[in-house]
Amino acid sequence: MEHKELAMKQTKKIALVAHDNMKRDLLEWAGFNRDLLAQHELYATAATGKLLRQELGLDVTMLQSGPLGGDQQIGAKIAEGDIDSLIFFWDPLKPQPHDPDVKALLRLAVVWNIPVACNRASADFIISSPLMSADYQRLLPDYEHGYGEQIEGERVASSGLPGPPGDRSGVGAG
Repeated sequence: MEHKELAMKQTKKIALVAHDNMKRDLLEWAGFNRDLLAQHELYATAATGKLLRQELGLDVTMLQSGPLGGDQQIGAKIAEGDIDSLIFFWDPLKPQPHDPDVKALLRLAVVWNIPVACNRASADFIISSPLMSADYQRLLPDYEHGYGEQIEGERVASSGLPGPPGDRSGVGAG
């Protein structure tokens, strides 16, 4: 598959999300990494963002709560190239009423090739990477020319996905 590059600047756009049982963990992690996080643009779902603002004094762009569409708002920002990394402390032991939204958000992060952390250890690795404070060329699959896969020698039809962030050539055509 062909790839395109998307420039990520030194100041990253980081989305922070946590399920209710994981908010304390995310808050403790963010407190430990407060100075590093303050160097970046932060986005969060409503309750998580409120905690980060109140308890840590971080400047956070707040979206809707997860169950009310916040996960989908973050997913849309990922697809538009407006989020560079996702820190999502999700609760693997408790079913969520918005599980389909959670799966869609994680799928979009993978589709658009952004770093994703789902727990403290992976978040520590991402935030401590030298790439967090440097320019970075993120590779994106070239969806502009259609996306298909080979299954048992037969070509599967293109999904019709639009091109990479910022490209609207595939949207509204037809």
